[in-house]
Amino acid sequence: MDMSNYLDMALLYASEYGLKIIAALLIFFIGKIAVRKTTTISRNLMLKAKVDHTFVEFLESIVYFVLLIVVILASLNTLGINTTSFLAVFGAAGLAIGLALKDSLSNIGAAVLIIIFRPFKVGDTIEAAGITGTVKDINLFSTIIEPVDKSIVIIPNSSVINGNITNFSQRKERRVEHIFGIGYDDDLKLAKETLLEIICSDERILTEPAPLVAVSELGESSVNFVFRAWVNTADYWDVHFDILEKVKLIFDEKGISIPYPQMDIHTNKIEGKQ
Repeated sequence: MDMSNYLDMALLYASEYGLKIIAALLIFFIGKIAVRKTTTISRNLMLKAKVDHTFVEFLESIVYFVLLIVVILASLNTLGINTTSFLAVFGAAGLAIGLALKDSLSNIGAAVLIIIFRPFKVGDTIEAAGITGTVKDINLFSTIIEPVDKSIVIIPNSSVINGNITNFSQRKERRVEHIFGIGYDDDLKLAKETLLEIICSDERILTEPAPLVAVSELGESSVNFVFRAWVNTADYWDVHFDILEKVKLIFDEKGISIPYPQMDIHTNKIEGKQ
């Protein structure tokens, strides 16, 4: 076969597949641009609708990925390639990836539930997975909480959603509660009046709901008072710690004891027989 025949074959293939390749490339690049613009528009619309930022990012990623797959399949179909086999490969690969990353996918699913049902949001003080603190971030895989000691705790979303969640920020008020014990020989009325005076002297403690000081238990070594006072949520921890300090100092001034665990041992001397 001489050179002219090779040239004829090259021109034949170029004329037959060249336009398809050009069309496929145009579909891919133009489609990719269109996908980016579509996801940007959808993102802006969701942000204007005040959809949660984390949920917006999640949906944006899903929309971009799905549309890009459609563009790629359209490009391959333009080349005359049977895309049915590719769909089967993608399906099998998706199943394998899903099994390998089931824990991560469960965290993503939990993130979606958190965003949809909104048991808490960024800035709320919650207790979840045994950790109490302020929610700093909610991403697709974890919830980041800052406890009182200012450390950072990263909790998988699946652990958050599978346990009890206590949200302390859902209401404007929060109750400070303590148990204080006094000795049986101490003046019970004086102790109760002292606790009520501590409540009345603190302007942060709300009058409604009404605070409560009452004898809750006659314990083994102490008479126990329950101390309950409502405060604004922002004042909770300050009041919580201040009350403990005030009670100890004022009880000391008034001679009211706070019993601590102790054991009295009595021995009997037995004289030996002669």
